[in-house]
Amino acid sequence: MYTPANKNKNYGHISMRQYLKTSWAGVRRTVSEQPRSLQVAALCYRESADGKQILLITSRDTKRWILPKGWPIEGLDGPASALQEAWEEAGVCNATITPEPLGTYSYDKRLSGGAILPVEATVYLTLVGTLAQSFPEVEERTRTWVSPAEAAKMVDEPELKAILLEL
Repeated sequence: MYTPANKNKNYGHISMRQYLKTSWAGVRRTVSEQPRSLQVAALCYRESADGKQILLITSRDTKRWILPKGWPIEGLDGPASALQEAWEEAGVCNATITPEPLGTYSYDKRLSGGAILPVEATVYLTLVGTLAQSFPEVEERTRTWVSPAEAAKMVDEPELKAILLEL
């Protein structure tokens, strides 16, 4: 039996201290290797005299600059789900979205209560026709048009930065 007085006593072939260290390492590894939840994102852009401009929006809670994104919607494929998110979060209308993903990026989503959920977002390139002035999350978000290079500086996720710099 383990007690503080015999903390270095061998239990089988290893000490209790070594057993606990090994067990904790396994827990950390298991948490870091858990599968990522999947989301879809619309990389919204428009053509201007200066080249492509990217539409970024703020997240609702932390106000970080992000792409419109969300959970896949039952009954819709990836691109259609991404377009729905672009409408709800940024007011994107009359858009054309690519059927094949442009790429993916990973991030950690902070849930209510502080829990962290690892997420992988599939990105679809979306040519914006118009932006509505009124849309479901208009009061919760700010939106801005910037160059791909500026967008890459504004977002936090390294894989998303790389996607933006390739445009």
